[in-house]
Order: sequence, then C-alpha cells, then structure tokens
Amino acid sequence: MNAAATATASKPAPSRAPLAKPPLYKEFQIYRWNPDSDEKPKYTSYQVDINNCGPMMLDVLLKIKDEQDQTLSLRRSCREGICGSCAMNIDGTNTLACLCKVNRDPGHVGKVAPLPHMFVVKDLVVDMSNFYAQYKSIKPYLQKKEVAKGHEYYQSKESRAKLDGLYECILCACCSTSCPSYWWNSDKYLGPAVLLAAYRWIIDSRDDMTAERMKEVDDAYKLYRCKTIMNCATVCPKGLNPGKAINKIKQSLAKGSPV
Repeated sequence: MNAAATATASKPAPSRAPLAKPPLYKEFQIYRWNPDSDEKPKYTSYQVDINNCGPMMLDVLLKIKDEQDQTLSLRRSCREGICGSCAMNIDGTNTLACLCKVNRDPGHVGKVAPLPHMFVVKDLVVDMSNFYAQYKSIKPYLQKKEVAKGHEYYQSKESRAKLDGLYECILCACCSTSCPSYWWNSDKYLGPAVLLAAYRWIIDSRDDMTAERMKEVDDAYKLYRCKTIMNCATVCPKGLNPGKAINKIKQSLAKGSPV
C-alpha cells in the first residue's frame, strides 16, 4: 500500500453533527416593577425555547434579558451557588436561580418573583441594606482581647469540626426571607441567616468575646422571635440548618456557656 492510500485509510470518518432538538416553548411569568414608571407591579409573560437554553433558571432569565427584554433587572455573578447574588422566589420557593433546574413540563407556567417581604429596587432586585446591617451588628470576625502580631491562633480538629454547617452560609437571605417572624419584625429580629453567623462566632474556640456575643443577642426580639417554623432549613440552598443554630444559642444562654 502506498503512502497516499495509508493516509486515506488512517483518516477518521467525519463526525456527524448532532441533530438539533425541535423547539419546546414554555411560558415564564416574571415580576416586573420600575420605580421610574407610574405602572403598578405586574407579571409579564415570556415564551422561551427551553431546548435552546441552559438547564437552570438563571439561564432562562439571562436568555430573556439577552433576546427579548433588555430592561429586565436581576442580580447574578458566580453561577455556581457561591455568591448568593441570584436569590429570588421561583415557583413559590426561595432559592438561587443558578442552582434551580428548569421544570421542563411545557404545561407548567414558571413564576419568578423577588425575595418576599423585601423592599424592591427594581424587578427581581431587592434592597439588602437592612440585612447587611444586621449581619454587621453581630461583628462577624474573630475578636481577641490581646492581639499579638505574627501570632497564629491554633484550633483543635474537634473545635474546628464544630464550625461545620455554620461557616458555609453565603448570605443569600433565602432563609430569612422565608421566615414569617422576619417578615413582621425585620427591623428588630435578626433572622435565621444572621443568627446562624452569630452562633458560628459564639462557638469558635479562638474567639475571646463569647460572653459579650451571647449577651448581645439575648433579646426578646433579636433572638426570641424565632418560633421554630423551620422554613429556613427547608429553603437553604447550601443545606444548612439555621433553626438548629438558633436553638443552640438559646441553650447556651440557658446554660451560661456555649453548647
């Protein structure tokens, strides 16, 4: 066999392009409100070909914004469930749009709204100022009574393990905005996310301000508005249990030391 024949024989067969899926249109109703307009808040309907779109709700929203309505406002960043930016209410449940899979039933109408009981800035964007101010109020950082420069604060494996299920919170506010107590008392009640963070520092063996932290949250509104409904644990996109952390704070206050 000559060289040309050998080259022809060894050449791989051309690959066939995958067949395009037929269009599959699905209706999505998106909450819309523009503070610069006199129009009242409303739901606007959009038809999206979900066979020509990514699998997550964030993909649907971005496709609508890119191809149908550039005025649609929403927050998003990482697309990986890390930043918490795209928290919203999808089909009645608080979740992250980047982690929420599209319901592929074309007969089901998808409904997307901003996080409930929050002041809406525009469309799906809510004002997080109060939420962040509450987080700041619990001083979410290591506090030492004596700070030695260049000194490392060691922690045993057992003490470090106590932080699991606490430090992973991404402050998306899905839990707090699913809590009826937070809906009615968000000016005073710290809410599940912030109390989870508070317990994370109360239980940290390296922190020297444990008693002060416990005293700070020992308040009829800051802590005890929690009625253990457990919506917070149900909706948390990271699988955390803020209700359990709140109960631990209550037990710690009753005992007089962290539990």
